[in-house]
Amino acid sequence: MASLVGVSARGEKTRVWDIGVRLFHWSLVAAVAGAYLFESPRKLHEAFGYAVIGLVGFRVLWGLIGTPHARFSDFVPGPRRLFSYLRDMVRGQENRHLGHNPAGGAMVIALLLLLTAISSTGYLMGTDAYFGEEWLEDLHEALVDGLLVLIALHLAGVVLASLRHRENLVAAMITGWKDSHD
Repeated sequence: MASLVGVSARGEKTRVWDIGVRLFHWSLVAAVAGAYLFESPRKLHEAFGYAVIGLVGFRVLWGLIGTPHARFSDFVPGPRRLFSYLRDMVRGQENRHLGHNPAGGAMVIALLLLLTAISSTGYLMGTDAYFGEEWLEDLHEALVDGLLVLIALHLAGVVLASLRHRENLVAAMITGWKDSHD
């Protein structure tokens, strides 16, 4: 398809990340950062939290009906494929993937699940049944701490894959284009 292929100094480029995936990604970054940075005023924190819920809902839907590289069927690995990829990664022998690699696919799922849990506990803390429940607040905070760990691992994976495969994955998530080379 002529509209999906361009030419760069390295060769052909392919549109990998559609506008929905890219807007979701960067909007989620902003909403999570906003919720983390603004616990007060409470209404602002809640607004960012609701934005996260909406974005996660969109991503789940887009993962089912979106463009090829946006679909979960394109990148969610089974355990055998994931562990094989991680083993190869430790050895420095992992294959490049045009879309998400198996580790990246597993990270997407882990992040979506964790964000759902954080959003659920946050929502429950505002209900009459659970308002002021210390165990729920502690769980919410522990889940956020887990999210920070996953974010650090995600960023490390992006840097590692960018260096090993000589491509700028951050730029690809901004423009949507990646080199077509293997």
